[in-house]
Amino acid sequence: MFLHQIINGVTLGSIYALIALGYTLVYGILLMINFAHSEIFMIGAYIGLALIYFSGVYLQSKPIIFLLLIFLVSMSLIGCLGVLVERIAYRPLRHAPRLAPLLSAIGVSIILQNLIMVGVSAQSLPYPDVFPIKRYTFYGFNISSLQIFIITQSIILLIILHLFIHKTKLGRAMRACSQDMYISNLMGIDVNKVVAITFFVGGGLGAAAGILNGMYYGSIKYNMGFIPGIKAFTAAVLGGIGNIKGAVVGGYLLGIIESIGAGYLPAEYKDMIAFIILILVLIFKPTGIFGEQIVQKT
Repeated sequence: MFLHQIINGVTLGSIYALIALGYTLVYGILLMINFAHSEIFMIGAYIGLALIYFSGVYLQSKPIIFLLLIFLVSMSLIGCLGVLVERIAYRPLRHAPRLAPLLSAIGVSIILQNLIMVGVSAQSLPYPDVFPIKRYTFYGFNISSLQIFIITQSIILLIILHLFIHKTKLGRAMRACSQDMYISNLMGIDVNKVVAITFFVGGGLGAAAGILNGMYYGSIKYNMGFIPGIKAFTAAVLGGIGNIKGAVVGGYLLGIIESIGAGYLPAEYKDMIAFIILILVLIFKPTGIFGEQIVQKT
């Protein structure tokens, strides 16, 4: 049972890590918590569902190819939504007091949530199986093909993000802006472009997490982003917000701790674990496991 909960935890942690990266990328550059990111995650799940139904028999005949296309299209569309949110709700408030963009983020979150509730449905929608689910047994513990897919897909996206951040010109520009936006601007870096790309990448990762979450739990709802969003934020804080490696490690740690707790404690304590961890981290180590690698912007 312990090994089974570890596998469940790694699966959950893969989803939390992808969402947490959206928080930590934005915070690393703007020192702002994008609380609308949980709704970006939610809308990504709805876009993925629409594309799954639109693909129909094509998805059944060639699941790998069309599933890849579904992820690419969903991530691109939601990435563009993230850029739009930044342009309308955050950029005009970039030099405003810290409370202003925070309130704007909460407002955007409520607007997006209600748009889906009114425009799509207020009820839960089933998420179909995009490929046959098989179970495998290794050394006494079980793992499903869906769990293997979620873990593998997340690892691939994390590797791509790492290569993008450390091996590309845009990635170097993002790292420079995370150190000092003003000096980066003086050095010829288009800061607005870098911020837009950051929101695009964070939104794309959130969309991928939304699709994986829908596939894992089998249903989605307009308010599904709140609890995973809070947990992912907890993971980012646990690892050290603003630290990409910390967001990934924090996501996996939180997923494993939550799954082990759910396996040995009553079910009603499952969601409470994340909030207990958040409070303890804020009290005893507010900079997180890897420390807060953020300097004060000039």
